[in-house]
Amino acid sequence: MTGVQTCALPSSVNGLLYERECAEHRTLLRFLREDLGLTGTKEGCGMGECGACTVIFNGHAVNSCMVLAVEADGAVIHTIEGEANGPKLSDIQKAFEDNHAVQCGFCTPGMVMSVKELLATTPKPDVEAIKEAVEGNFCRCTGYTQIVEAVLDLTGRPKEKGELKHV
Repeated sequence: MTGVQTCALPSSVNGLLYERECAEHRTLLRFLREDLGLTGTKEGCGMGECGACTVIFNGHAVNSCMVLAVEADGAVIHTIEGEANGPKLSDIQKAFEDNHAVQCGFCTPGMVMSVKELLATTPKPDVEAIKEAVEGNFCRCTGYTQIVEAVLDLTGRPKEKGELKHV
């Protein structure tokens, strides 16, 4: 069949192994949502600009709308569905909830994934590092201050006077 490639795709999504056939042009976003039923990863712009589709791909936050599914062959992928442990929220999700960093919630899965990558490499980021980590995630509702506060709260890093003035 032309345009379809068999791939062990991917080796792991949230710790589970999958093997599927997929069209060569299918994006990782479509594969996750339509083939695996993982609809927590959202499609916003479909052009890699909004960050709603951010997932962790081999340890790095990526826009899944910009990755072909066949490129994920053998990859380790973590989506928002892999964050919570049953009804218990992850620490990042709980910090977002506690700091009212969620309004409509559409961008939240991508934000959480971007913060997850940041905290994996920088356990106590400053405000500038947090802003840089989520700069590829567009939110129309929160104004970002609560998101930055959530990360500071989670890491136990105190807010310095005036630090959040221009978030």
